[in-house]
Amino acid sequence: MSQYFISLPDPGEAHGSDRELSFHSSGAAGLAEELQEALQTTRLFDRWRAKQQDPEAVEPQWGVTDPNATVTGEQRDLRINLVVTTTIDSDVFKQRMRLLAGHHWELRDVRF
Repeated sequence: MSQYFISLPDPGEAHGSDRELSFHSSGAAGLAEELQEALQTTRLFDRWRAKQQDPEAVEPQWGVTDPNATVTGEQRDLRINLVVTTTIDSDVFKQRMRLLAGHHWELRDVRF
């Protein structure tokens, strides 16, 4: 089990290159809920895989889920901080964050 401490310095900019796969919420609770769903279910992965040139060639490891993942969020001044607890490995976790937030997020700490 790992805990990731994420910061979104400018939540309004927290979008990936494909708006259909990006965060849609702007508040801490909504962003936490969207990220939690992206970790607990295959919905985000399925949408991303369908957009690939050869969806069947996508490695199954990218679709791993953690039904027990939790995400909490809080607003601090203009930034939003998220605390993620999950068994999903860091490569998959970072890929999901890039889909949701692009490069508009910071990994502040990780605890194992």
